[in-house]
Amino acid sequence: MDSVAHTAMLPRGGELPKLVSSIDANLGQRKIKDANGHELTLDGLLEEHHADGFLILRDNQILYENYFNGFSEHSRHIWFSMTKSLVSVALGVLMESFDIDLKASPGRYIEELRGSGFDRASIQDVLNHASAIAFKENYVDPDSEFLRYYAPALGLAFVPGAQDAQPETADIYGIYDFLEKFIQVDSAQQPGELFEYNSANADVIGWLIARLSGMPLQEFIGKHIWSRLGTYHDAAIVVDRAYMPVATGGMTSTLRDAALFGQLILNRGQANGEQLVPEKWIDETLNLNADDQQRYAKNTLYGNEPWQYYKNMWWILDPAKQEYAAVGIHGQVIYINGSTNTVVAQFSSQPSASQVGSVEFRSKLMAIRAIAG
Repeated sequence: MDSVAHTAMLPRGGELPKLVSSIDANLGQRKIKDANGHELTLDGLLEEHHADGFLILRDNQILYENYFNGFSEHSRHIWFSMTKSLVSVALGVLMESFDIDLKASPGRYIEELRGSGFDRASIQDVLNHASAIAFKENYVDPDSEFLRYYAPALGLAFVPGAQDAQPETADIYGIYDFLEKFIQVDSAQQPGELFEYNSANADVIGWLIARLSGMPLQEFIGKHIWSRLGTYHDAAIVVDRAYMPVATGGMTSTLRDAALFGQLILNRGQANGEQLVPEKWIDETLNLNADDQQRYAKNTLYGNEPWQYYKNMWWILDPAKQEYAAVGIHGQVIYINGSTNTVVAQFSSQPSASQVGSVEFRSKLMAIRAIAG
């Protein structure tokens, strides 16, 4: 990503990881049916459905690790929206030091958002992508507001002339401008009632962390999470046109380090004998009720997908199994299954962005769930 976008570094720290490579030679040849009903080996399924890297971690041991399309254990790959889950975790860390009222509007802490489309929503609504804003996520329509205004500000879409914009003359230069000046309320909805996936929500949480901590988002995550996680490599995060880190989808890391982040969540915020993230914040994602289920179920777009809930910027499959995931466009996944002590990290380059109706995405998720138990 460094060759196509501006990034800011998150340096690693501490001792190198102590993961044990205990490769199961039979896993790659295990037969699994994909979303088309075709029976393939795991190796074949991953290659067929555009995987770039796939790693299974169980009981602190690597059972399977494979790379495709020129990637390796030393290659950094963009997380896209898996970054949202990392930012949610960072908010939990921040809440240890600041008395943040999740029932309050983000405008209480970010004065620029007062009177914006986010002002009537609570921070919890924003975390749940139930903020009832009028801006819609659309990856495919070149005339959509998403591709005309939002993506160019992020620096994550090629739009002719977008990088020539100047802060003195552009109404919307960076992502903070977009959140403040562009987002309006959806008058047909009330906050908290309907899950409607929208990347701008994560940008609000990233801004909140930076504003209250007094640190750029990447420095906060680097200091409190990445440098203490004991990763193999430095990470980096894409920055927008105003050189602000892209909280909604800019994180990049190696596959092994993505798996280590998943293991941090599996271990309820612990890594290397330290409590990096409060247990209560990790547990809160799976503290679900009927309102959580109804909010998700009202969005029929995901009716044919396996998810049951969306909370705190995590996709939840089966709370009884502690089975949930961070997900990014084009097939990025960090999957956690607490019942089998399993983490799966997956990088992909699927041709289509959205997971909805994607044979490639469904096929690999089916494989993950079959292997994880």
